[in-house]
Amino acid sequence: MTTWSLSSIKPVIEAIIFASPAPVSISVLRQAVADAPLELLKQAISSLEADYSMEGRGIELVRAGKGFRFQTRPCYRKWILRSAKRSCQRLSRAGLETLSVIAYRQPVTRAEIERIRGVDSSGTIRHLLSRNLVRIAGRKDVPGRPLLYATTSHFLEVFQLGSIKDLPGVNEIETGLEERQAPLFGGKAVS
Repeated sequence: MTTWSLSSIKPVIEAIIFASPAPVSISVLRQAVADAPLELLKQAISSLEADYSMEGRGIELVRAGKGFRFQTRPCYRKWILRSAKRSCQRLSRAGLETLSVIAYRQPVTRAEIERIRGVDSSGTIRHLLSRNLVRIAGRKDVPGRPLLYATTSHFLEVFQLGSIKDLPGVNEIETGLEERQAPLFGGKAVS
């Protein structure tokens, strides 16, 4: 049995998170270092978060879904894309609309999505499924038993959300849109 201290467990946790292709949950860390107290694990993660939040670091430790992962800082995105010589795959407007409906209304059927959007969404849903942003969450108990769609843990990772509850509310969205759309003149919005 190892006697753990903050200084001895911190690099172990850092290595586990760094080596993992997916976010690492506390339960996975507890299995890996089973003889370490839970409170010490939490202190180590907090300490790593503080270390990687310092200005001038190219990477950061973030909460993603129910776990933790390392990622590059968003401010370095253009250099990363240049070095990789690849373009970022973006979602179309239809993809974003469909994904938004699923995120806020989940679980939701294709017919419900199409009723909200007003257009056929089957191709867009297939695309979101292929990108692992949405998943089939079962079948609705109505005639025809249509498929239900919900977001995935990958969706939470991509949009840097701890849980679906972290989605912005209607008021936050409206405030953000007003700030983005209203031109500023002398510190005040001009209509």
